[in-house]
Parts: sequence; structure tokens; C-alpha cells
Amino acid sequence: MKKNASQPAVSNVDQISSEVCRNVRELRAARGWSLDSLSAACGVSKSMLSQIERNEANPTLAVTARIAQAFGLSLGELVDSPGASPSIHVIRANDREYHYRSDPDCRIRTLSPLHLEKDVEFYELELKSGARLKSAPHFEGTREFLTIQKGRMKVISGDEAVDLNKGDSASYRADVEHRIENTGRGEAVAFLVVSYE
Repeated sequence: MKKNASQPAVSNVDQISSEVCRNVRELRAARGWSLDSLSAACGVSKSMLSQIERNEANPTLAVTARIAQAFGLSLGELVDSPGASPSIHVIRANDREYHYRSDPDCRIRTLSPLHLEKDVEFYELELKSGARLKSAPHFEGTREFLTIQKGRMKVISGDEAVDLNKGDSASYRADVEHRIENTGRGEAVAFLVVSYE
């Protein structure tokens, strides 16, 4: 039987479509957006977005571009084709898309690109005086690395605790209950790296 010459191209298109669907689903989850939020941001209907995320619809180029724009990405970054992404990825200080959490006591800003598959995440953490960031256990083998940029903090990991001052760094288990507390009188700022094994 003669091989269909167009078969590989169709397979590649299906693969790219699946990649886009997966990336949209993961990006939305990473940012904590509902389907309604994404729909409002990109102008694509909630039902269409749901079908795309379940890989039940092949989005047009125009739809894909609108979704990419809503995430602050180029079309190439959303598709994640080899060589399509720029070699330098910049996260601007005032880009609120990367504010993972923002409330009166705690602000967490993502410093690592959200669209990349990674086993390391990088954050900037700000805590008001007396505030704390409490976390349930992450995946087994997860560790966190905290460096104090300003103020004083305490890290509690399981049954262990340590006080940290400006310039101090600590690494600790994050696959147990853990928390970070601001023990100083003013605002505390730290850089947090989460490493998944």
C-alpha cells in the first residue's frame, strides 16, 4: 500500500493543536483564572475555551492569537514550537499578570515564566509585619530555598524553625506543612525558589 505523503503533516498539525490545548489549560490553572476570566480577557466564548482545553476543538489562528495575547505571550510562546520563543524572556516589575497573590498582608510575584514546563519556580515574597504565608505539603521531595532581601523572617518546616535576617538564606523541606512569618516590625521581602524533585 502506498504511503500517503501528507500523513506526517497532518500528524504535526494534530501535535501542535494538542500542545496549544494543553498549554492553555496549564496557563489558566497556573494563574488561578476561571474560564469566565479567560473568556473576558480574550473574547473567546467559555464553551469554546472549554472545548480547546479538553482537546475537542482545533482553534483557528485568530483564536489562538487572542488567547496568547490574553496571557501576555506571543503566538510562538503559546504554541511553544522549537525556536519560536525568544531567547530572552522579560518579566517587568509592573506586570500584574505575574502577581500570584496580592492582599493587604502578603504579595507574591512570579519571577519565572509561567508558560514553561519546569521543576523550579522562582518568586518574590513580601510580608507585612506579623503576616505569615502558610503552605500545605507539596509533592514528595519538594524543597524551598529562601533568601531574605529585607527585614526578618522565621521559617517553620515540620517541627523545625529558624530565624533569618537580611542576607540570610535557608533551604528546607516543603513536602511537610511549612510557613514563613515576618517577625520584624516593618515589611519583609524575600526571594523564594521552589524545587520539585
